[in-house]
Amino acid sequence: MSPLTSSARQLPLDLGHEPSHGEDDFLVGEGNALAYGRITAWPDWSDATTVLLGPAASGKSHLARIFADRSQAIVTGPETLARFAGGTGGENLIIEDVDRAGFDEHDLFHVLNQAMRGQRALLLTARTEPQDWPFKTADVLSRVRRGPIFRLESSDDIELSHIFVKLFGDRQIKVDPKVIGYLVARMERSQQEAAILVDLMDRLALAKGSAITRIIAAEALALRQEAETPGQLQNLDPTS
Repeated sequence: MSPLTSSARQLPLDLGHEPSHGEDDFLVGEGNALAYGRITAWPDWSDATTVLLGPAASGKSHLARIFADRSQAIVTGPETLARFAGGTGGENLIIEDVDRAGFDEHDLFHVLNQAMRGQRALLLTARTEPQDWPFKTADVLSRVRRGPIFRLESSDDIELSHIFVKLFGDRQIKVDPKVIGYLVARMERSQQEAAILVDLMDRLALAKGSAITRIIAAEALALRQEAETPGQLQNLDPTS
């Protein structure tokens, strides 16, 4: 029986662990060094607007948290952006996932203008390139492009290994480095995939009452290959 179609048993769901987002916890590698350097250069920014681009779990939110700690920036979204757009500036802002639907273009235009006039610093994060953002107002995108854009790229072997160590550490799990090496050599090369695999291995190990071993890692890789989407990994029979 396929582990993805069996409903006889479910893996434990998210236990609510909290990842650490301190500056000292950020893993700097070749793919994110420029973005990290930009964030930690605050307040010595020549441009008030910065854009971070990268796939899910690539470190954008972690860098945004570091920026918030350094600059006392406020995180805003579609529901609260109008309050800042209608003000006189002053508060530094973080707008995450700006490429998702729901942001009022008029409000976004105003906070971008405020940043251009030096009234606030503005950090935007997105998964897609600006030309693919769902905005019809050309002035919004032209102002976005005036600031520097930093891309968080895929990780190399060493960086991926460090990412696994951090992700397991966030869950207070110790794993043999040989298991991590086994994963890095066989997985899709992205931080998002590492996060998915760590969550899956944690749940597999809990269901089996086992430590995270090479056998657990192999099973997680096999299940991940079979799953068409991460959501399919929520209902599995770990013993089938």
